[in-house]
Amino acid sequence: MPWEKLSVSDQRLRFVVRCSEPGVCVAEVCRDFGISRQTGYTLLRRYREGGATAVLTERSRRPHQSPRKAPEEIVEAIKELRQEKPDWGARKLLPVLLSGNPDLARRPISTTTVHRILEREGLIAPEDRRRPAVQRFERSEPNELWQMDFKGPQGFNKGTGPLSIQDDYSRFLLALKALGSMQIGAVRKTLREAFHNSGLPEFLLMDHGTPWYNAYSPWGWTELTVWILQQGIRVILSGVRHPQTQGKVERMHGALQQALKKRKGSAIDQEKWLEEFRHEYNYVRPHAGIGMAVPATRWKPSPRRYQDHPREWEYPAAWQTHRLGGEGQFRWEKKRWEVSRALRGQLVGVQRTGERALVHFCNVALREIDLATGSNAVLPSNPLKDLQL
Repeated sequence: MPWEKLSVSDQRLRFVVRCSEPGVCVAEVCRDFGISRQTGYTLLRRYREGGATAVLTERSRRPHQSPRKAPEEIVEAIKELRQEKPDWGARKLLPVLLSGNPDLARRPISTTTVHRILEREGLIAPEDRRRPAVQRFERSEPNELWQMDFKGPQGFNKGTGPLSIQDDYSRFLLALKALGSMQIGAVRKTLREAFHNSGLPEFLLMDHGTPWYNAYSPWGWTELTVWILQQGIRVILSGVRHPQTQGKVERMHGALQQALKKRKGSAIDQEKWLEEFRHEYNYVRPHAGIGMAVPATRWKPSPRRYQDHPREWEYPAAWQTHRLGGEGQFRWEKKRWEVSRALRGQLVGVQRTGERALVHFCNVALREIDLATGSNAVLPSNPLKDLQL
């Protein structure tokens, strides 16, 4: 059950592991992966020095020196004005700063420069921030990515609003169900119905909320997450307290809230009302984000079919496999190694390279074991980077 696309993280891991094999020509591997030899040797050096974690962790590109850094008198003028008007942002501060300091008007200074100085000096409080999404993205065809989220409880007189599942490319609403709670069983049933009716997506984007996230589990996996992964679906978690990453489903929730308020949806059969809203949203309501088309004109079912009893993942023959115990652990090289309680009873693959080994579940490299030091590190997930591919 291979995935059709590889993340940047997967490609980096495959590159360094392949280069670590005896007798391999690094230049040839670089050509196969489409990267320069300089990039290849840099990744290989990081791997030899710090293992897979060093390869997957992004390093700061901030320069050591900044010859165009704003002079100190400009920094002080900005700080002074900000203290006088703490409720003003960079766009309001800049014209006042220039009008009150003729000498500064002749210097190349922009709104971005002012904002960066405020940021660096710690003059932007958390409540003042209006952060944009980390990146704006849209998939190139239906079912590459679905977004899933619970709407807030406003208007539903329950602990939570309905569960929404939406296709990223078409904005087609695959499910809109008032479950009344966030119990795993109800969410799994709704997902199973969507998978049966619409096929499987390649990626599923969700926030850091229950029942699909557990802060105490590596990568936040839960039993529900593992069940999704077993269908060959890549699970991606959005930024913490960053709803813009799921902007499409959030905007749909805004439209739902307005319709609920103006059409008195809370005073009628909500299950029937939600299904009528979903039909209208998919087949009647033009959507500005897709050129005023209706979502149904851009969506089609996925050819990847849901399996009630998927076959167990087949790992490469050269790898060792281990069935995890009741605490999500296994024994190897005369030692107990913890993986994840969410994976208890599951089969994992161990890919060994020298004194290091990568522990995979399906085709996700989850941990790196260093036999020389005895370390057992959770690998960084870099989830949002996967959305670029």
